[in-house]
Amino acid sequence: MSATATMVERPPPRARGWPRPRIAGYALVGLWMAFGLGIVAYLVLAWNPAFFAKYAPAYLKGLGVTLSLVAIAMVLGAILSVPVAYGRMSKNRILSGLAYCYVYFFRGTPLLVQTFLVYYGVGSFRPQLSEYGIYLPVISDGLTVARFTLWDFFKDAFNCGVFAFALNTAAYQAEILRGAIESVPRGQWEGAASLGLHKLQTLRKIILPQALIVALRPYGNELILMIKASAIVAIITVYDLMGNAKLAFANSFDIQAYIWVAVVYLVMVEILRHGVEWIERRITIHLKR
Repeated sequence: MSATATMVERPPPRARGWPRPRIAGYALVGLWMAFGLGIVAYLVLAWNPAFFAKYAPAYLKGLGVTLSLVAIAMVLGAILSVPVAYGRMSKNRILSGLAYCYVYFFRGTPLLVQTFLVYYGVGSFRPQLSEYGIYLPVISDGLTVARFTLWDFFKDAFNCGVFAFALNTAAYQAEILRGAIESVPRGQWEGAASLGLHKLQTLRKIILPQALIVALRPYGNELILMIKASAIVAIITVYDLMGNAKLAFANSFDIQAYIWVAVVYLVMVEILRHGVEWIERRITIHLKR
């Protein structure tokens, strides 16, 4: 081999000084820091003890409503996402097509529109919904039996919000689950089959443990998005965190009503983000060398 062929090109010299991208980056970070410090300074200087004494209990109650709505919707969405994900992976064209249409609609339309369709649209079918019901025992001055209809469920704005949010997040969670399962190499299925394992055993003991590691981050992102999107239910008269903030601002005309609710949402998001990162570090410790 010639000496020319064995020559190795040196890496380019390291950039020195202050190029334009670096200056722009530092300027952008400085602007965000100045904005954050300005918000903090405003909250300190405009501290109003009377405002907190009056509206803090309502904010705490609204926070409980927000967490309850998101938790129930996420659990129901996770349950519903399993058959939807199965349909998306099915070789049956009809089943796969129905699952695709469901995912396409709920991922392709705004959550606000879906919430309005449930809250305002279901009311158009009140006579029909009042016909179907079940009898359940009720403890009120003794044990009695009362009839509960579908309208008894949908006439509550909170239930409408849970229903719309569950349908929406089920579509996203189905795609997360499907992508995570399909990310596991096909050889895992073939190896389990060669050992005589049933498909359900293979899915439960081999595929899902690996798939959930892949799905953890997307699930965390979906939970964070649901926390932030939960403010939508304030429009349909649910007094969650945002609903109580609107009520506080309407009574006081103090912008702190919205600033503090933004801080609460930010704290919740950061807690969830760090929680997901901690779980990821714990369950992937065997992958680190």
